[in-house]
Amino acid sequence: MTDWTEKYRPTTLSAVRGNDKARDAFEKWARSWDEHREAVILHGSPGVGKTSAAHALANDMGWAVMELNASDSRTADVVEKVAGEAAKSGTLTEGGAGRRLVVLDEADNFHGNADYGGSREVTRVVKDANQPIVLIANEFYDMSNGLRNACQDVEFRDVSKRSIVPVLRDICRQEGIEYEDAALSAIAEETSGDLRSAVNDLQALAEETSVLTAEDVVTSERDRTEGIFDFLDDVIKHADAETALKQSYDVDETPDELLNWVEDNVPKDYYGDELADAYEFLSNADRWLGRVRATQNYSYWRYAGDNVAAGIPAARQHDHGGWTRYGPPSYWSKLGRTKGKRKQRDAIARKIAERSGTSIGTARRRILPYLSTMIHHCKPRDLTVAIAATYEFDASDLAYVTGSGESTNKVQSIVEDAEVRREQAAVEHSGGAFAGGRASDPDADESDGSEASDGDGGNDGQATLGAVASEESTGEGADAPGDDATDATADDGTDGDDGDDGGDETQDVDDRAADAEDDDGQSGLADFL
Repeated sequence: MTDWTEKYRPTTLSAVRGNDKARDAFEKWARSWDEHREAVILHGSPGVGKTSAAHALANDMGWAVMELNASDSRTADVVEKVAGEAAKSGTLTEGGAGRRLVVLDEADNFHGNADYGGSREVTRVVKDANQPIVLIANEFYDMSNGLRNACQDVEFRDVSKRSIVPVLRDICRQEGIEYEDAALSAIAEETSGDLRSAVNDLQALAEETSVLTAEDVVTSERDRTEGIFDFLDDVIKHADAETALKQSYDVDETPDELLNWVEDNVPKDYYGDELADAYEFLSNADRWLGRVRATQNYSYWRYAGDNVAAGIPAARQHDHGGWTRYGPPSYWSKLGRTKGKRKQRDAIARKIAERSGTSIGTARRRILPYLSTMIHHCKPRDLTVAIAATYEFDASDLAYVTGSGESTNKVQSIVEDAEVRREQAAVEHSGGAFAGGRASDPDADESDGSEASDGDGGNDGQATLGAVASEESTGEGADAPGDDATDATADDGTDGDDGDDGGDETQDVDDRAADAEDDDGQSGLADFL
């Protein structure tokens, strides 16, 4: 069976239900595109008609459509090839020259390893585009700040129940399905503003029965998280403490993230004593979060969430009506701006930790601040050179620690002097490496070589351990008990028997030397003994 969401997809923008203001703003963007030449972001919950509106607009305007959706690869090269070329030329789609609409679906997912560089490339493409581009996103603030600033934005809100029911009724009439109004109302109620899900549920029920009744609607309520902006509006303006606390369970934010959202937005509505009371509850929440970080006991999260969700309504003293433009926490933008500096700080702390034998955390919190104070603006210079040499700081590291400019002459000269000092220290510390050696004497070498040749039979001046042992056994002061006969023979002069013995000893040495050479150059302990 054909998918009804595709079969009954609106073909004109006027047929898009439930978001009349967004639909009109989108059409205005398209008709005035030649004047501003900016891309547009359609953002809102899934199933509210964003993609359908884009295709319907292209049909109304007579534009061809090129779409890059979630199933496509999202590397920077692919985005450049497909989106970039489609935005600049008229050769990738049918119709040749002429206006075409480039649709980038799920644009809030241009991040992570698979999409590395994708967001940056899309930002460049939308700025240089010669064709209209529509970016579709579920979470507007998951997109990069640069990409959001480069585009206009149109928000599609959840489709109301009174807009969903007529759509379901029209489909039933065209499909010849008998129905009860209560059944259609139940479907619309349980899909919580998701028109696409409502159509899917209707199709699933129609396949099982020919007459749709309220008893047939057994579709369970979907697990849909509440939007953070709807929660902020309720917790700050309308809901009581108990209701707000229950709503916080459906918000897809951790307590510390929830604290950041509320902290930045509550001053937009509260003032005076109620603002002071609200911040008292937020400070209590922050204390509980501190205990979580200190003890890693995440059961304390619930106390932080209670202070945020229930504390703000409890602090409310006035009625707050109207519409307030809430925004993401400034803390996030601060983290983005300081990301490079924090990385450099951690790299410097790592160098200090390796040299000092401390942890990186200790080096960052305790040692680095003292160093910054001691050599602020590279004064005194000698101390700055010593510290830079000790911790092997480069110019960027030294500029961070001292607060001086990286390209300044004083920083560059200190880094050079520190390098010289490290080289000198390396030479000094290597002074004992060759202790005990003696200078080479050519005459002595030649003499030693000839003597070695005579005594060892061509052993190239290299005495063997056996020869050394033989010298020790025959040398002065090395006589062992029982050598008196040898001494007596030496006193009596030369003897024929002694000569024979000497010849035997020479033969034995030669035999041992030959055996050592046959042993692949490796003399064994038995040979030496």
